[in-house]
Amino acid sequence: MQPATLTPPPSADPAPRQVPGLRWWIVALIGLATVINYIDRNALAVMWPGIADDLRLDKGQYALVVSCFMVAYGVSQGLSGRLFDRVGTRLGFTLSIVVWSVAAGLHALSRGLLSFAAFRALLGLGEAGNWPGAAKSNAEWFPQQERAFAQGLFNAGAALGAVVSAPLIAWLYAEVGWRTTFLLIGGLGLLWVVPWWVVNKAGPEHHPWLTEQERRHILAGQPADDDATAGALPVRALLRHRQAWAIIASRFLLDPIWWLFVSWLPIYLNERFGFDVKQVGAFAWFPYVGAALGSLGGGWLSGRLIRSTGNLSRARKSCIVLGCVVML
Repeated sequence: MQPATLTPPPSADPAPRQVPGLRWWIVALIGLATVINYIDRNALAVMWPGIADDLRLDKGQYALVVSCFMVAYGVSQGLSGRLFDRVGTRLGFTLSIVVWSVAAGLHALSRGLLSFAAFRALLGLGEAGNWPGAAKSNAEWFPQQERAFAQGLFNAGAALGAVVSAPLIAWLYAEVGWRTTFLLIGGLGLLWVVPWWVVNKAGPEHHPWLTEQERRHILAGQPADDDATAGALPVRALLRHRQAWAIIASRFLLDPIWWLFVSWLPIYLNERFGFDVKQVGAFAWFPYVGAALGSLGGGWLSGRLIRSTGNLSRARKSCIVLGCVVML
């Protein structure tokens, strides 16, 4: 008589892992992408004194290169917004960061004004997607009362990237030169794609790692007009809303100040005070510390005012007025 054999019970499918606070991991990755965005963006200004000497370029040519970036960046803001609406944030962010990372690396091949202008324009085309993509992702992953703080975290990435970029780029320039520096920072964005695809598997409705409690929290906080089945408004319809014109006007007045610091502060320190690349790296980051604190503080304060007053307009305008007073 043969001994009886024990048959193991059929194994059940393992329960999917669940990550508490997954929405904060998503916005943290977007914030990290924004840090990389500003490292790639600011590298040219920090290293320009050395690049200008090597390639015999002048300040007027630098202005032309910056203008090529800005034109491409402005055009791509609208185009990339449509791209994210069509393909979603997971693929949209991947395409944007791959384009700008490749463009950053291509700067190493520059031989003069034309190639620098072309690679800079390509960088602008890719980097523009970071902002509409972040706004769309925050709208998907955060209830209305948390979006201001989430947006503040993302915006702080721009300031943090500007803080990090000056000393980092100056150190890399001193160690390996400007061409290798562009190659190295171009690789940062390509590395970022890996955790983005691992963590951002799906939206909050279907993400397998999302706890049911967090899923309910996110979906219950979505405004009624955010229904995914609603069609997108054409640009002409958006421009009929005074809120759209208020945002356009605020960006029109604010962006020249921000871009003056981003594009010209290192050049000013070099020409006015004779700073070399290392000294630029040591001092050019100071204004962005305030920007980072303002982004985080403004996002937190706006969210708190929304919860305490229930008035979105008053909460957001109060933070804007406070920021203007601080600048004065």
